[in-house]
Amino acid sequence: MQPSLLETLSAWLLIVAFAISLIYELWRATAKAGASRHDSPRAFLIWDLWLYVAGTIVIVLLLTGVPAAAWVGLIFSALLVLLSVFYYNPVIMIERKPGLIDWVEDLVYTGLLFVVVAFLWLEVAGLTLA
Repeated sequence: MQPSLLETLSAWLLIVAFAISLIYELWRATAKAGASRHDSPRAFLIWDLWLYVAGTIVIVLLLTGVPAAAWVGLIFSALLVLLSVFYYNPVIMIERKPGLIDWVEDLVYTGLLFVVVAFLWLEVAGLTLA
């Protein structure tokens, strides 16, 4: 089945968001290793890698036009926004003693997820972009 425009746009936004996040987290795990308990190769493999695997699955579902892909992507992205707002920012970011790069990455990543949620909400509501 052919994915809709909103599903395709959402998939590409997720690709960009996860690419930025992956580069950032690898930088934190290597160049900033030991700065907090979240900054190590071990922490990356245990806590972060699952997110990129799940994100890849959602992206593939969206790009292949699987019938429930919009719902899966919407729920996944909404959960990540909630996780970012209610756990990552108040706990992990504070423990990392963030600098400019940390805040920019967080805002761009979370902002892209918000756009994905909006696009997929329009998709499941049956609306389209004109």
